[in-house]
Amino acid sequence: MDVLDRAPAVSPDGRVVVFMLSIRGREVEGAIARDALEEHFWLTRSADATRTLKIFENGRNRIVAVAQRKFLARPDEPLRLTVNDFLTR
Repeated sequence: MDVLDRAPAVSPDGRVVVFMLSIRGREVEGAIARDALEEHFWLTRSADATRTLKIFENGRNRIVAVAQRKFLARPDEPLRLTVNDFLTR
């Protein structure tokens, strides 16, 4: 799986970071909730968009791995990562 050239971006409302993945030759848009970044990647509540994207980049490998597993399990659903997707089971 490769991350495509489109750079990750914070949504206009600041609630998610949107990113693109290539999974098995298919381009997939994904999003990770800000609260997941706060809970599992040490993003502070007061962080601006620049800091939010830095935290996303720092956690990219783990985020991509979770996104890939979720997409392969549910390929027909929108790829939205939440706090629960990062809980250890």
